[in-house]
Amino acid sequence: MTEAQAKASLGRRAIPKDWDRGGLPGWTYFSEELHQLERQRVFRNRWQYVCHVSEIARPGQFVTLDIANERGLVLRGNDGVLRAFHNLCRHRGSRVLADERGTCKRAIVCPYHGWIYNTDGSLRGIPCAESFPELPAAEWGLKPIELDVWLGFVFIRFCPGPQPGVHDIMRPHLEEVSQYRTNELVPAEEGTISEEMPVNWKSVRDVDNEGYHVRQAHPGLHDLYGENYVDEPPVGWTSRSVGGFNTHPGKIWSVRHYRRILPEPAWLDEFHRNAWIYIGMFPNFVLGLYPDSVMYYQEIPLSATRTVQRGAVYRYPDESRAMRLARYLSGRIDRIASDEDRMLAIWSSEAVKSSGFSGVIYSDLEYGLRSFHDHLRSIIPEMGHEREPAPGSLLRHEAHVASADR
Repeated sequence: MTEAQAKASLGRRAIPKDWDRGGLPGWTYFSEELHQLERQRVFRNRWQYVCHVSEIARPGQFVTLDIANERGLVLRGNDGVLRAFHNLCRHRGSRVLADERGTCKRAIVCPYHGWIYNTDGSLRGIPCAESFPELPAAEWGLKPIELDVWLGFVFIRFCPGPQPGVHDIMRPHLEEVSQYRTNELVPAEEGTISEEMPVNWKSVRDVDNEGYHVRQAHPGLHDLYGENYVDEPPVGWTSRSVGGFNTHPGKIWSVRHYRRILPEPAWLDEFHRNAWIYIGMFPNFVLGLYPDSVMYYQEIPLSATRTVQRGAVYRYPDESRAMRLARYLSGRIDRIASDEDRMLAIWSSEAVKSSGFSGVIYSDLEYGLRSFHDHLRSIIPEMGHEREPAPGSLLRHEAHVASADR
């Protein structure tokens, strides 16, 4: 993307004249039955971000991910190949790797009964093997799951799904993201940060999917790029938001000093040296592209009313002292905005249970929410019902569909 194209995108407003400005019905934000349905239809069969390749660069290094009652692991084999598996021992289903990340020296040893797997997932040995019937090693290795690596970012998918590969989904953003040397990134010193919130995961996405609230709710972000912020109409399963820096240097201390200290990265064109870009991939992943660093955040639903948001910042290995200081200041601006968003998500989630709640009305500046909700309704049509379906009906229907598919 050229500087001229990037600037032109700031004014783009391809939004229908007459569109339904209502949101999802309130019951969809606290229904446990719907949450169970979302696990399968929204999360298990769509791509989930795990880590950056730099976090599993050496043989034996691994990272695990738990989501939607699934347990996955990504492991760099002793042969140098990256693979993904269900984090389930084939004997009794124990986790074979208990930690979120680490290194296997030569093999994977299940902590329950000591079954041993090679780093390519194949079965290596069974204690007291004579007490079992014959178990061919080729058939009793760890179960593989889909893996896709895009520009250094590692994704897995637990079940086959309707989405194409990550490369195809993110193709509209390939040229832009490639500017940021993402394959070279390394984790910042903070590592992965996670926070649990007493809200439905969709409440978090609803806050994040529109910039209408930036002026009022995020003084820091508004001071940095509020004059030029735009949420572009989504493309396919992705979205893009652009915050070109304001012309003034900033009134807030952290913004003013960030703008003053920030070096000009030679690998970025002039526009991207002065902008924060956000690329979203349905359902729950956002990539933040800054002149000083790259970050991500992702929602992990625990229940209908509990969500963990996790994220991390990646820096450049040749980071200068000035760039490191700029990254500290951008992180400070971001952390304050995250705290502000957390409260907004809680308030929005509380509102749907109030007797005074009668739905919402969206501005053109919130069209991204409509697109997000349309994706959800296309996957689970029942989410369009104003009244919550009778208890058990959602799961009975899902069981009937699954039975028919078999």
